[in-house]
Amino acid sequence: MVLERSELAENALQCLHDEAYDAPYNLQNLNHETLLFVGGRTAENLDGAWNFCVDLLDTGLRQKWFEMTPADPEERIEPYDYDPYMGEQVVIPSNWQMLKEKWYFFEGSAWYTRPLDVEALKADERKFLRIGAAQYDCKVFLNGEFLGNHYGGSTPFCVELTGKLREGRNWLMFCVNNTRTTDRVPMRNTDWFNYGGVYREVELYTTPKTVIRDLFVRLVPDGTYSAIAIDATLDGPDALGAQIEIQIPDLGINTVIASSQDGLASAEIKVSPELWSPSNPRLYDVIARLGDDEVRDRVGFRQIEQIGAGLFLNGKPLFLRGISVHEDDMEKGKVTSEEDLRRRFGHARDLNCNFLRLAHYPHHEKAARMADELGFLLWEEIPVYWAIDFENPATFRDAQNQLIELIKRDRNRASVIIWSVGNENPDTDARLDFMRRLAETAKQYDPTRLTSAACLINHAKKKIEDRLSNFIDVIGINEYYGWYEENFEDLVEIGVNSSPDKPVVISETGADADISATGPARGLFSEAYQTEVYEKQIATLRALDYVKGISPWILYDFRVERRQNIFQQGRNKKGLIAGDKATKKEAFHKLSAFYAEKREEGEQ
Repeated sequence: MVLERSELAENALQCLHDEAYDAPYNLQNLNHETLLFVGGRTAENLDGAWNFCVDLLDTGLRQKWFEMTPADPEERIEPYDYDPYMGEQVVIPSNWQMLKEKWYFFEGSAWYTRPLDVEALKADERKFLRIGAAQYDCKVFLNGEFLGNHYGGSTPFCVELTGKLREGRNWLMFCVNNTRTTDRVPMRNTDWFNYGGVYREVELYTTPKTVIRDLFVRLVPDGTYSAIAIDATLDGPDALGAQIEIQIPDLGINTVIASSQDGLASAEIKVSPELWSPSNPRLYDVIARLGDDEVRDRVGFRQIEQIGAGLFLNGKPLFLRGISVHEDDMEKGKVTSEEDLRRRFGHARDLNCNFLRLAHYPHHEKAARMADELGFLLWEEIPVYWAIDFENPATFRDAQNQLIELIKRDRNRASVIIWSVGNENPDTDARLDFMRRLAETAKQYDPTRLTSAACLINHAKKKIEDRLSNFIDVIGINEYYGWYEENFEDLVEIGVNSSPDKPVVISETGADADISATGPARGLFSEAYQTEVYEKQIATLRALDYVKGISPWILYDFRVERRQNIFQQGRNKKGLIAGDKATKKEAFHKLSAFYAEKREEGEQ
């Protein structure tokens, strides 16, 4: 268990020298296949105070801290380096960087421990633990037993505790590691802050033995708007041939579907729902019952299409008046609250937006639910960002799993119209194969939405030459004319030279502006310069028919360690609103006026 009593090898000091200590705990067996649909389920919330310790050297895995049992320190008979059952505490959800200054740049492992008191599990019950997100590798232990680990810093995962819990007191332990490595997604070099910790909700669910594992409800995308498709995945001893009842009361639907041998129950129901759109965010209550198991969701029905170089929502032309956003807060880091989300969408409304790009990773699931309610369209993406190890099968497995987890989490959300598979990656053969397979995965798990990526431009030829554009529905381009590039006329030439046969969305554009008391009055990093860039960008965009939407970079200033000049000081200041999430810059009003014009032109 500890150094002097190590069972790793006959040599009691083996734990000091074995650098393969992580291998037994890196199964990545907690993945999209173990996800449980939780809509409408009653959760026991496990947020709050947890015992905590940072562990730079991974001593906990080497010495097997998880095998320690509770004991009075005076009664322990062997030395120990950390006691999981007493000491410092932190609150979940949180990022450790925001809790203590000395943890600000910490990257490595940290341990979370808490008691879990349960009654004896009934014979017909199951228990599932759900973690909303933990950055990045989260290993789960219960009563000293390793149950599995999950890769990916922004998607939810579940672990079944059935048969592992004991009546009375149990001890739940997480080892969370946020180290940037070359095989992870993203890898070492990014342009946002690498927060660590369990920063979304932790919940416990009790279910019957046979459960509704997943539920996918959508409009059949055939252009008639006259049928709804339903897929329910059942899991448990009675899944084969089970009868699942589906109700959508406002549409008069009450039907029973039988599952097939693989536990999948599918149906297509002829009905014409009122269509969801930003101007009419109509949602319907959907109820699914399987014996004593019941789940619920609120679903909007709409059709998004790419036809040639055009985007169409419910058969009508669509222009995306957007803004990009990060999950970042000056005080809470990456932790998101409903208040923060409502402020974000309120500012998007002030901008006259109908669209947000949620960059560069899956945001909190409440964002898409709120967008459904408020009538915003969303671009969601996984962090296949810049340089990824495209030749590594393990890296692809990680990226693909993150994509499937995101899709399964949000594919009932009418607001989500685009799955993005990457951002600004070099056009190599390995990258093309990697991202083409991701685009195919998105279509496999959700054929009702469009795929995209922020592709590369050949600036010498002034042309979109990224081969990935042949395998996605919407071509995203990040361009910073007036900031990283100079001549706005190049943007016009790109359209002429490329003649894209697919819609192009400018997924990033903008300029930094430091509006603090020490910010410059003119030139680079001044508010006046940012305003000028937006004025030129807007004037140029008015003439570009091939552009079907934009999402400038970015709504709020945000934290990132790579930006360290005297005006940035660890923050990207391209926000249209300062980091206080309140002070609007002049460019905000310029973009808002442009979007008001586009809206008045009759665009959705």
